[in-house]
Amino acid sequence: MARLFRDSSSSRSSGLAAGADNSTASSASAAPPLPSPLPDLGVALSASDLRATAYEILVAASRATGAKPLTYIPQSASASTSTSSLSSSIHHSLASSAAAASKVKKALGLRPSSASASSSKRRGRGRPATAADLVRVQLGVSEQADARIRRALLRIAAGQLGRHAESMVLPLEFLQRFKASDFPDPHEYEAWQLRYLKLLEAGLLFHPLVPLKKSDVSAQRLQQVIHGVYDTPTETEKNSKLMEGLYSAAKALAGRSLGQTLDECHWADGFPLNLHIYQTLVEACFDSEDGAVVDEIDEVVEMLTKTWVILGINQMFHNLCFAWALFNHFVMSGQVDIELLSGAENQLTEVVKDAKATKDPDYCDVLSSTINSIMGWTEKRLLAYHETFSASNIASMQGIVSIGVSTAKILAEDISHEYRRKKKQETDVVVHSRIETYIRSSLRTAFAQKMEEADSKRSSRNPMPVLSILAKAIGDLAKKERTVYSPILKKWHPLAISVAVATLHSCFGNEIKQFMAGLTELTPDTAQVLKAADKLEKDLVNIAVEDSADIDDGGKLFIREMEPYEAENVMENLVKAWVKERVDKLKEWIDRNLHQETWKPKSNGENFAPSSVKMMQIIEETFQAFFQLPITMHSTLHSDLTTGLDRNLLYYVSKSKTACGTQSTLIPQLPHLTRCDVGSKLFKKKEKPQVLMKRGSQVGSTTNGLSDIPELCVRINTLYYVQTELQSLEKKIKTYFQNIGSIDHKTYELNIPFKLSQAACQEGIRQLCETFAYKVIYNDLSHVLLDSLYAGDTASNRVEPLLRELDPILRMVSGIVHNGVRNRVITTLMKGSFDGFLLVLLAGGPTRAFTLQDSQMIEHDFRALRSLYVANGRGLPEELVDKASSEVKNILPLLRTDTGTLIDRFKRAISESCGSTTKSGFPMPPVPAQWSPSNPNTILRVLCYRNDEAATKFLKKAYNLPKKL
Repeated sequence: MARLFRDSSSSRSSGLAAGADNSTASSASAAPPLPSPLPDLGVALSASDLRATAYEILVAASRATGAKPLTYIPQSASASTSTSSLSSSIHHSLASSAAAASKVKKALGLRPSSASASSSKRRGRGRPATAADLVRVQLGVSEQADARIRRALLRIAAGQLGRHAESMVLPLEFLQRFKASDFPDPHEYEAWQLRYLKLLEAGLLFHPLVPLKKSDVSAQRLQQVIHGVYDTPTETEKNSKLMEGLYSAAKALAGRSLGQTLDECHWADGFPLNLHIYQTLVEACFDSEDGAVVDEIDEVVEMLTKTWVILGINQMFHNLCFAWALFNHFVMSGQVDIELLSGAENQLTEVVKDAKATKDPDYCDVLSSTINSIMGWTEKRLLAYHETFSASNIASMQGIVSIGVSTAKILAEDISHEYRRKKKQETDVVVHSRIETYIRSSLRTAFAQKMEEADSKRSSRNPMPVLSILAKAIGDLAKKERTVYSPILKKWHPLAISVAVATLHSCFGNEIKQFMAGLTELTPDTAQVLKAADKLEKDLVNIAVEDSADIDDGGKLFIREMEPYEAENVMENLVKAWVKERVDKLKEWIDRNLHQETWKPKSNGENFAPSSVKMMQIIEETFQAFFQLPITMHSTLHSDLTTGLDRNLLYYVSKSKTACGTQSTLIPQLPHLTRCDVGSKLFKKKEKPQVLMKRGSQVGSTTNGLSDIPELCVRINTLYYVQTELQSLEKKIKTYFQNIGSIDHKTYELNIPFKLSQAACQEGIRQLCETFAYKVIYNDLSHVLLDSLYAGDTASNRVEPLLRELDPILRMVSGIVHNGVRNRVITTLMKGSFDGFLLVLLAGGPTRAFTLQDSQMIEHDFRALRSLYVANGRGLPEELVDKASSEVKNILPLLRTDTGTLIDRFKRAISESCGSTTKSGFPMPPVPAQWSPSNPNTILRVLCYRNDEAATKFLKKAYNLPKKL
């Protein structure tokens, strides 16, 4: 039989259970036994020595309490006769005991065995027919040794009639009764002598019931005698001198007692010798082949109780030893025999009761040692229960957890008060804290294992990031915890799964936070890891919430423990950083390329800036890359990207139109009003007329000629190209959203991307068209318009030079400007030329003077100018030209109106707009935003340029206008 209390070293070979020398017992073990919780004896008593001693005590105690006198049948008699005779005093029939229900098994919660099953089992395996034989076989005592023991006991009984076993020192009695001739081998006789001497040394010198004093003469004498025999083995007959000294010293020591007792000898009841011997006896309760509790347990236990008086054992020590034995045999069964585990669990309830009722220091010491040993074994497995328990042995987990919790409670609550005071902090344990410790420790161990597995799984065939693999593995682990382990642990901790997921959340959190701390950019692997972390966190939190739904506080403690990973926020920040990086890079690119842009036609095969093509290509590629990011927040973050790119586009548009001039810098300032010097020559023949109309900025001055026109056309084309490409890009973005199934059409329509850029392009084109028109009319063509048209002599300076120079410009525009924006450019040029024409008529300065007869020539010239843009149907639409020329058409009739009528019309207009006039004259009417035949300022200007005496006098009188500037 396997040894129950195994010694940890050679000095502990006195362990109570059988060791390697018992091959029969070893065959029943699937796993090694636990280390013994008992202190070392300090004497080299082997396991077989203790078995022999235990059996001798058992037989002696049974004889002393038996109903009939002990008899001896010679070994030569038949085995059947011997067995029948022996059973008459101390044995009971196994058949009759098996037929009755076992009280011990019932108390332990073990299944009872039927008589037929017991008999069949016994016949099939050749088992002993009596309880006494069963115990003998279990303890490894041969029939020859049994006969020798009984023969010696008969001799002792014959010499000491009426004496009980507890009043004798059995080793002394056996030493006196046995001779060398009783043994077949002198070496066996010497080993036998040596065992008894070791027992005396252990029981009377090393572990006496009553502590020895250093000055005790008997102890010194006994020590000398024993060591003398060790050195020189000799006969130990009763009348020998050596035996007399040994007997005298041993009896003197054994007769000492803690109280007033009658004729009792204390040689085997000192701690821990008594427990080593008794635990060896307890081994007889277990089958030597399968380790199960024997069917005859009631009879065997009854026999064991008869040794209590000799060994100083009581019910509490028996309960503790039996609980240890049950648990140890469960361990040795390879954790397969669940009945043994259940029995140990039930027996521990008796130990708990005993622990509360005693302060015996020896009991408390062995209780602490035993419980610590059991708890050490259970916790080693429970602290890594994922490794310990699988589908094949999960049935044992509940019992092991129960024992683990029970032992922890015993250590915390039920050890003696002295022990509690010393170990208060170490033993202040509650059930919940133990279960939490098991869960957290096991899951941390399982997590570390999953990390190693995840690392090993990553390969060229499986390029998934390690943390993504780990996140999935942890999710699976949480599901397994919920379905397999938590239902068991929930018996002791209602929030077991919440503890588990909080632990897993923390373990993975340490890894993911370290991972996130080193992130600088969003890559596909990074996004995959963050998405996996976010999914895992949501799954773990959901499990915790569902598990704690029926708990009063809703498991808030453990849910609060789960500090958010904020993987979504990290991913969002990385996407924003990604967006910012690309927006900033595009801004730098725009600055660099616009600085190098030449704005020359045909430089890229198209009449728009190459930088615009590349810029739109970069923007489209950026959106493609954005929608390829493995994220789920495109709909919320695309506005950041769109807004940033929109700002860059606004910047590009703004830079594209800067330095091209504005209306305030290109349109000349109106000269001061003068009246005509009627009858005088405005300037002499061949004399260049003085330019009195002040121009604005010198940007695009006439020194550049027509060189600015192609550049402006390219700029206009460029903005138009950007505008059309943005419209195309909007459709592509909508398609991207549809492809990922994330678009709210109403929201999308309200938040159309690039609204600002679209509007800026539209406004930029308008401004550039105006700039183009103003540059052409007021700078490039000023010499044939502002400087010379109708200057001096109306008939000599007609509109033909202007028309001749406008025609190639229109041809140039038609050849460069894109079809989609060409009419807009020409329309603006037409409007500019019409405005310039009116400017000559109404603010041409003192070099202009018109008679009534000149109006026909002027009207004819305007019709020619207008026809240039219609171009016989090949130019602008007729209705567009009509609309643009309406202002001029409204003013021309004033030129053919007589002076008196004009003066009257002016007076009415000035009265209506400024109120009644005064004696000192008329107020000066302000310049209107648009010339009008009913506007007093417009009428006044016609009068100023009327080459007529009446007009001159009126202006002199009304405003005292000079004839020259």
